[in-house]
This record gives sequence, C-alpha cells and structure tokens, in this order.
Amino acid sequence: MSKPIIYFLCTGNSCRSQMAEGLGRQLLGDEWEVHSAGIEAHGVNPKAVEMMDEVGIDIRDQQSAVIDRDLLNRASLVITLCGDAKENCPVTPPNVETDHWGLVDPAKAEGSEEEVNQVFREVRDDIKHRIESLKNHK
Repeated sequence: MSKPIIYFLCTGNSCRSQMAEGLGRQLLGDEWEVHSAGIEAHGVNPKAVEMMDEVGIDIRDQQSAVIDRDLLNRASLVITLCGDAKENCPVTPPNVETDHWGLVDPAKAEGSEEEVNQVFREVRDDIKHRIESLKNHK
C-alpha cells in the first residue's frame, strides 16, 4: 500500500515550504510521502539551507517547483504555509484534507544577520512542532 501524501504549499517554494519538506521527510518519512511546491518557483533560499543545516537536515538537493495538480489531487493532506498560497492554491478535491498554518515569511525579515537568522529559526522550529503533531494524523 502506498504512503499518504502530504503537500506543503507556499508562494515561491523557497523558504517555509522547503523547510517543511525537509523536516517532514525527517520526522514523517517512514509514514508519509512528503512534497512541497509554490504558486511560483523561486529556488531554494540559501538562508533556509543554512538554518536547516543547524538542525542536521540537508535540503540542498530539494527542488523549487510549482504546484503539480496531479500530486495535489492525490494528496491526503495539503498544508498552505502563507496567505498567498491559501488564496491562490488550485481547488482541491473534497477527499483532500487541507490545513493553513499562516507562517511569517522569513525571507522578508530585516535587521542584522543574527536578527534575520532568528526569524528563520523561529519559523523552522514552529514548522517542526506542527509536523511533530501530525505524526499520529492519518
């Protein structure tokens, strides 16, 4: 039997959804097939790569992609990570469960490098805690 699919969606598939994909694969990998995509594909943000390295997860080989309708329609759970994705996500079939996490965009963080890093860390850690709560979800 195939694993249920979880699909993380965001605007550019560069930060939040990439971190969610990496964390999801590490935390849910044996039980879920984990993917991410965006309304657009902006490439994987180097700061997201750096902040994931801090927790021992390498997302360098992940690809930034636009939403795949076939994958969207086969997903068990679709989670939008920002308002733009929630508003612009293609309609999902009734059998696909959806959730919206509405996370801050760390790519828009301003301040010193340490302040920007802190925003990325907070978003990463928030995603981790939310994914951990999905472990028993099916």
